[in-house]
Amino acid sequence: MAIRQNGVNLMLLFALTEKTGGQKIALVDGRGTINYEELKKRCEHLASLLAERYGIVKGHKVAFFCKNHASFVQGIFAVSRLGADVYLLNCAMSQQQFDRLVQEHLFDFLIYDEEFRGLIEKSSYQHAKLVSYHETQESINRLSTSASHQKAKLTASSSGKIVLLTGGTTGKPKQVIHRPSLFNFLHPFAALLNRLQLPTYNTAYIATPIYHGYGIAVLLSFLALGKKVVMQENFDAKHACALIRQHQVEVVTVVPLMVHKMLKHDQEALGSLACIASGGAKLNPVLVSEVTNHLGNVLYNLYGTSEAGLNIIATPEDLYDHPDTLGKAIPGNRLQVVMDGKEVGPGRIGQFCIRNTWSMKNSPDLWIETGDMGYRDENGYYFLCGRTDDLIISAGNNIYPSEIEAALCTHPSVEDVAVIGVDDVYAGQILKAYVQLYSDKQMTEEALLSWLRTRVATYQIPREIAFVKELPYTSLGKLDRKRVQSMTRIEG
Repeated sequence: MAIRQNGVNLMLLFALTEKTGGQKIALVDGRGTINYEELKKRCEHLASLLAERYGIVKGHKVAFFCKNHASFVQGIFAVSRLGADVYLLNCAMSQQQFDRLVQEHLFDFLIYDEEFRGLIEKSSYQHAKLVSYHETQESINRLSTSASHQKAKLTASSSGKIVLLTGGTTGKPKQVIHRPSLFNFLHPFAALLNRLQLPTYNTAYIATPIYHGYGIAVLLSFLALGKKVVMQENFDAKHACALIRQHQVEVVTVVPLMVHKMLKHDQEALGSLACIASGGAKLNPVLVSEVTNHLGNVLYNLYGTSEAGLNIIATPEDLYDHPDTLGKAIPGNRLQVVMDGKEVGPGRIGQFCIRNTWSMKNSPDLWIETGDMGYRDENGYYFLCGRTDDLIISAGNNIYPSEIEAALCTHPSVEDVAVIGVDDVYAGQILKAYVQLYSDKQMTEEALLSWLRTRVATYQIPREIAFVKELPYTSLGKLDRKRVQSMTRIEG
């Protein structure tokens, strides 16, 4: 019945929740609370008005320049209902990057947060646009809650594409296209349900950006299950801890840096958490140990890419045995470790190449090269060594920084580390480590190097260690190695 009325689009998710009760809370953000019945009504009303007033139809390109809030979610569902293509823009992009996207993709409509108005007005974008929130002007929040009026009935329409414009903070964004078919996503959805035991929980907090593949996937999974979803526009450890305590959140989606900051701020506030789903960046074994010691067996490691979707999950039991593992591959996908064009066996390092039914649909190849290097052990556990462009070749040795960084992070005075390669006339490259100490700790370069020599191979010893106040991260919680190279050491 729902398919005949609306078509195959994201609005079908509400059909899954109707039997469990429309009065259940669906979304909580900084502006209020919405139950499932009201959310469905607002999305349908918004879809009708977007079609009537702005002429949005199937095939149109609708870009979203929004942070995590209810208007963003309503907009995505409404645009999907109309069959238009949804483009999710990285909110940390620069003026130059936004200008390039406008020229390349020729968006038909733009939904944006007020804080990005200046950037948009400085660009060449000339088509219709609508702000997400405004008290007096026409906006998503005012349209979705406006008084009902006589409107033409919408014809059934299937969802357009969901396009993630990845890599938009440090380089040229890549276009990654997914078609939100419920059948295509059954395997990753089932993996989230089974391995993370999501049906057993009631409240989830999405701390990661919805505009990222990880964020949108988890949001849709939670809504399909009829859970209460808590969001905030900007991650702040103090606010996040308060939200978890206030709503007794059981499930939280994070990048590792967020977990570290919350533990550091107020670990007692995190007592309700039963499932911490970490993804988007490498999980350090030291952080695994800290979470386990303070909160118990609640940490899960999720590995995926914007292009290939979710592919590997590590449970708390997996991390207990192998704190540095990505976990085991989920059913329904094929994952090969490839070096020089050939698949290599267990223990051999190569690039992760993935093939599945839920990956990007604009790739010319069936196999997707992830750009991540790692290996698989005899028991089917996968381990990440770094990116293909992280490889440092020093005096003929192939060195991945992650092993050295993990070793340095086990020192009780070290809070964070980045190891990079510096060009050298004789060795090709030499290793340089940038080390962030805990604020109450002091240490000399000589003492730390002496400590490290007993823990890594001789060729993995950095030629130099620079102590810095804080290491730079991208808006998605990934170490920004390009900015690391221009950092200034702490004088002392």
